[in-house]
Amino acid sequence: MNAPSPATGLYRRILLVVDLSEDSRAVGARARAVAAACGAELSLLHIVEYLPVEPLGETLLPAVEIEEELIQRAGERLRALARELGLADAPCSVQAGNTKAEIVRAAADAAADLIVLGSHERHGLSILINQTEDTVLHAAHCDVLAVRLK
Repeated sequence: MNAPSPATGLYRRILLVVDLSEDSRAVGARARAVAAACGAELSLLHIVEYLPVEPLGETLLPAVEIEEELIQRAGERLRALARELGLADAPCSVQAGNTKAEIVRAAADAAADLIVLGSHERHGLSILINQTEDTVLHAAHCDVLAVRLK
């Protein structure tokens, strides 16, 4: 587990995870503020979780092409979001796979000591569903800041 920086007592490497929805700006603004207060490096991550309708067979090649196109488009949107947030120089990464697992893996690979992501309010039966932020909180090797979204 990465310890906070001894010089500041705060975070050094922050991983901002966004879903590229309108809420990503609010989550990004919070991550940028924490990074500025801590003098931390900030990197952005988006996960493409694409499941082809027919996992094997003759449609595999088009599915691979579709996934590559989704990754390319998400990369463009992620870099645009970074510019909007004043983070044009921050590293941006788009990964394909299981969202929860990829966030934890990317944080470990980047030696992040804080993951920042959005968290939506849940009511009724949705409370019983294991949301991404819950899984990341319990599986990550570092702190997790879940920004409350409406």
